[in-house]
Amino acid sequence: MRKAGGCEAGGMKTGSEYYPKNGRVILHIDMNAFYCSVHEVVEPEAYKGKPIAVAGSVELRHGIIVTSSYAARDRGVKTGMQVREALRLCPELQLIRPNFDLYRQFSVSFMKICYQYSPLVEGVSIDECYVDITGSKQFGSPLEIAKSIQDRIMTELGLPCSIGVAPNKLLAKVASDLRKPNAINVLRLRDVPSVLWDKPCATMYGIGKKTAEKLERLQIYTLGQLAKADERLLTERFGVYGAWLKRAANGLDDSPVNPEREQSKSIGHTTTLPRDYTDGGDIRRVFLNLSDQVARRLRRQSLLASTVQITIREPSMKTYTRSITLNKPTESHDDIYREACRLFDTHWPEGKPVRLLGVTLQNLQPKKEAALQLDLFTFEQEPKKERLNEAMDRIRDKFGESAILTAGMMSDDPSAMIRNHRERGTSLQMDYMKRRRLDRDEE
Repeated sequence: MRKAGGCEAGGMKTGSEYYPKNGRVILHIDMNAFYCSVHEVVEPEAYKGKPIAVAGSVELRHGIIVTSSYAARDRGVKTGMQVREALRLCPELQLIRPNFDLYRQFSVSFMKICYQYSPLVEGVSIDECYVDITGSKQFGSPLEIAKSIQDRIMTELGLPCSIGVAPNKLLAKVASDLRKPNAINVLRLRDVPSVLWDKPCATMYGIGKKTAEKLERLQIYTLGQLAKADERLLTERFGVYGAWLKRAANGLDDSPVNPEREQSKSIGHTTTLPRDYTDGGDIRRVFLNLSDQVARRLRRQSLLASTVQITIREPSMKTYTRSITLNKPTESHDDIYREACRLFDTHWPEGKPVRLLGVTLQNLQPKKEAALQLDLFTFEQEPKKERLNEAMDRIRDKFGESAILTAGMMSDDPSAMIRNHRERGTSLQMDYMKRRRLDRDEE
């Protein structure tokens, strides 16, 4: 049955007595067309209800669509589409440069609303979070809480959202994905066979296109077939992931809502180049900018890195990664830059063109837990380098990322844009939430 306000109850009764005695109630809150919705709220006279899209390129007409409004989607404009193709489908499409500072402000605001219903809020990206409301009976039934959160986000922020209500995180995510925009959808464990089993395997969150193709080669096409598949066959083909696949198809998930998200497993930046680069000087400048920003993110989280990995994509779109483990962990951009250049020089033929470059830091550990082994030649230099990094970070935190630059960092190519946190970012980068938590803890 359907409830008013886009709420599909699926037979769940309202009333706090219907919370499970032993199970959980999880909400997945997904902001609809988040970036575009924010722009519509901030500048309604220019964008409200119109076909708009955020495009993530310095030169918009040569970039890709990051996200589009529902009015644009009705005209065929999709995420990941080339801007030129989007304009062909929808000539009146308005293109907007991304403003991640603005998106982060709205992200913090909608998560603050969620925190008022439960302390168990896990932000998984800039525009979505899980909320465990198992202990929130004082605020009403699960549907009443979901409706209250949805209404407040619309009233206070002007933003639409979809909310999935389920006994675990996996089904809550699937539920919110099934009905958009501005909907509330309940998916119970007993609903899984009737709602999901006739759908393709790729419908399930966590099953990508390549995995679905591998499953098809095993004559497994639907989630129902996957739910009934031989687990031994799946583990032989996919390892431990095979057991997860079968559990997921049956709607089973024990993972907790973790308000303090796990420490980052890696920190990285990539940049697509405006043309094929072959000159060593151009390539080193890109690595310098990438190394500078990954080191900044590393220090913000008080982490050290033991492994440096580079990513190289050639014009044919074939992608390579190469990595090296350091003798001692580091937080310094010059160490990262040196190793990135060394990896590139070792593994990439001189003059061979590249279209994308990236630097990723792995094997991270908290700085306070790391025991640095300083040799006779570095025991004096390392503390000085650390103090210099701290001083430079304070200046850049106050005056902006471009307040202090080396000559080699200055350019017009996209790698220099990485320092522009207003226009550069990703939905999965949640460093700003960690900084807010640290700031709150220190007050």
